[in-house]
Amino acid sequence: VASPAASGAGASPAPESTPYDPATAWVLVAAGDVMLDRGVADEVKNVRNDVDFPFDGGTAEITGRRCCSSLGNPVPVAERTGNEGAVRALFEGADLAISNFENPAPEAFRYHSEGTVFSADPALLATIAHAGIDWVSLANNHIRDFGAQGVLDTIANLSRWGIAHGGAGADLTAARAPTILAVRSTRVGILAYDTIAPSYAAGVDRVGSAEMTEEAVKEDVARARELGAQLVIVFPHWGVEYTTGPSAQQLRLGHAAIDAGADLVIGNHPHWAGAVEIYQGKPIFYALGNLVFDQGWSEPTMEGLTVELTFAGTRLVQVRLRPHLILDRSQPNFLLESGSGEVVMDQVFEASEGFLPW
Repeated sequence: VASPAASGAGASPAPESTPYDPATAWVLVAAGDVMLDRGVADEVKNVRNDVDFPFDGGTAEITGRRCCSSLGNPVPVAERTGNEGAVRALFEGADLAISNFENPAPEAFRYHSEGTVFSADPALLATIAHAGIDWVSLANNHIRDFGAQGVLDTIANLSRWGIAHGGAGADLTAARAPTILAVRSTRVGILAYDTIAPSYAAGVDRVGSAEMTEEAVKEDVARARELGAQLVIVFPHWGVEYTTGPSAQQLRLGHAAIDAGADLVIGNHPHWAGAVEIYQGKPIFYALGNLVFDQGWSEPTMEGLTVELTFAGTRLVQVRLRPHLILDRSQPNFLLESGSGEVVMDQVFEASEGFLPW
């Protein structure tokens, strides 16, 4: 849906008083962490033999909770309520769909049944491509799990599938390069960064990820504008796992991104959906949680948010938070916001206390 954009002059965001024009409307769908190894790979390749299974989810209802998971946590019991393919329809129907890719996809991949070193079978990239995801972040604490060659292979394999990407590269310049995409009549720039694994960071002559600093964000947002971006998204990997509130570092870097001229900040890494803040009139989503992941050992790791944002040109006019529950180790299914989705929605709004103007 989104396509690489030619360079051009930037434009200032439309003022709040600009009347809404449906002809300029476009939709961004943003989601959390996608991991295609471990339980996800086993479910897709061995149990289902269906590469499209993760995004075939529809709607679900939580009918109870059982005790307990292997880690001693109560976990939800749910049943599907129909609407198969609703998740795929949302991503496919978006003008721009983005997520975090939480593993390399190297040619010499190796399946991991357990542990926290990941690598995805490159063939499973079809899962993402068929779902209509246009861009993924590679700036995370797993991208160099298979070394420098794993990063380079991942970039090449994503490109073969037509999936744009950012946040990692053959050197620091490539890792920090903004992705510029033409989304209807708007040029969107995306910058991805990691704060979790400094040992995976790119250098002048080193393959790796883009490390997030205030100085880097300021320079890179300006560069994105120079390349014609009319709207700039910063996509950081940050925070503390299994928490909902932003750390002091997240607050500092999120605010710095907006102060540098970014229009929107969308973060991930904690594996829990977390706080939302409106800063200087711009939204910061500190964490969206898991999208396709096998962490079925607690309710917060099984539930997450998909964010649907409607723009009129460069002006954000509507935000919808769509809660989901991951079933069968791999498949998100939407929950009713006022029903079974209340747990994760309440989690997000409790974490957002003091950060929202309402």
